[in-house]
Amino acid sequence: MDAEKLYAIYRKCTGVSTDTRTLQPGNIFFALKGEQFDGNRFAGEALKKGALFAVIDDATLAVDNRYVVVDNALSALQQLARYHRSKLTIPFIGLTGSNGKTTSKELVSTMLAKKYNVFATKGNLNNHIGVPLSVLSVKPETEIAVIEMGANHVGEIAALCGIARPTHGFITNIGKAHIGTFGGFENIVRGKTELYDYLQEAGGTVFINSQNTILMRFAHRFKNTVRYPSPEDYCHCELLSADPYVRIRMENGLEVQTQLPGRYNFENIAVALCVAKYFGVPAADAAAALAAYVPVNMRSQVVQKGSNTILLDAYNANPTSMKAALENLAEMKAPRKVAILGDMFELEEEAEKEHEAIGRLLTCLDINEVYLCGKLMKSAAGACEYARHFENKQQLAGYLSEHPLTGALVLIKGSRGMALETLIDLL
Repeated sequence: MDAEKLYAIYRKCTGVSTDTRTLQPGNIFFALKGEQFDGNRFAGEALKKGALFAVIDDATLAVDNRYVVVDNALSALQQLARYHRSKLTIPFIGLTGSNGKTTSKELVSTMLAKKYNVFATKGNLNNHIGVPLSVLSVKPETEIAVIEMGANHVGEIAALCGIARPTHGFITNIGKAHIGTFGGFENIVRGKTELYDYLQEAGGTVFINSQNTILMRFAHRFKNTVRYPSPEDYCHCELLSADPYVRIRMENGLEVQTQLPGRYNFENIAVALCVAKYFGVPAADAAAALAAYVPVNMRSQVVQKGSNTILLDAYNANPTSMKAALENLAEMKAPRKVAILGDMFELEEEAEKEHEAIGRLLTCLDINEVYLCGKLMKSAAGACEYARHFENKQQLAGYLSEHPLTGALVLIKGSRGMALETLIDLL
């Protein structure tokens, strides 16, 4: 089935679903396959739950005209998204980076929403399935779309750009996220800057952090870059403090107290202010949106538990974000500073070296107590004599139950698979 015919079917529906658990009546269901499941087996259930059509790639299951048979359901989803995108003439802001993608996306969309009808990627739907779903969620009334793109291999951002076709874009930063699957840091740079490649070829607009030496290596490719946050740039803002929450001064002199902890969030704030200014959002409105924004989903959250203040940053971790979080903790003022750290995944052959580097870093920082959790963190423990190491979360939980923390500023950070947020109840 060609894209035009599939698009006609899509337009009869209320939305797109790939999961019967969240499917809404009137949706079109795409039967995607994964390592542990085959969506074709759920097509009948989707129709019973109210889907108008089910797109399948197993023709033997098609018993009536509500089943749309294609060669490959995932390819059909991506093709449909490309076709839908071709019908849209609004600005599409594409963003990627090693750290801060979701926070930047939320800040940008929150500020733009002060003036426009904005669609932004929901949650972290930023991969080869999530981006097509995001594009297909852009409605006729939408005035600006903000699309987050993630990758762990070279070539993925290029492919996602081919679907989202951004007209504007930015890279938050380039660090050591997924360094194992990318195959080295230079491949991370190559992979992330595929967004620049696309925008250069398409004549798009790039927002670029002039204080990031890696990103500025690519500025010469563009006739005009929209730069931030230095005084001579298009958009200037200044970090005043971050203990625990970031306070900034905007270029009009207005000071804003945010609810975002950690100086590492300054670059996320700065790019959002730059994008908002570019699209004509009044400075006062952007400031109000910034002041009201509260981080969620275990990204830079501050949680008060009894006498303890917890910096919950347990959604994910890589060497770059771990270093930034630890340096931020060390700079903060507190009588008792504690770091609870879990394994960093997707480092492959770099794992031992990168965890050991975290251990060496800890010996140089003003942090009173360190609790390391996981097999990989054993390398960090070997480089940091005062750290306590636990093979797994259960052992750490047992220790914290017997030795409760009080009056402490506690950083909790680790990769998603470690699920360290479950330790909060013990603090």
